Amino acid sequence: QVQLLESGGGLVQPGGSLRLSCTASGRSFSNYPMGWFRQAPGKEREFVAAISWHSVRIYYTDSVKGRFTVSRDNAKNMVYLQMNSLKPEDTAVYYCAAGRTMDYTGQSQTDFSSWGQGTQVTVSS
Repeated sequence: QVQLLESGGGLVQPGGSLRLSCTASGRSFSNYPMGWFRQAPGKEREFVAAISWHSVRIYYTDSVKGRFTVSRDNAKNMVYLQMNSLKPEDTAVYYCAAGRTMDYTGQSQTDFSSWGQGTQVTVSS
């Protein structure tokens, strides 16, 4: 019932920046918490960041805290992930996800029910 599409990925040098965007279609995600996950080659999908319905609660995994910023614009049905000071270990496919309930902003894959197809981020010199 919620379709998500990520964009903004690409190739960037270590220390560079990228801004990922996620656009919802079919149904507004304004009432849902939103999350970002990533999956690197040969590794499991991991939590990156999450943001509540009205942006009061925001969470980051420790490895990106201070470098990444998650935000949302409910009027535009969009969520963003600003990534600064990128490292090679940030290389992964990044996925946008919509939560199951507006009352809880989780940090696990099971806390989210709708997923985008992902956008590739490659950090390399």
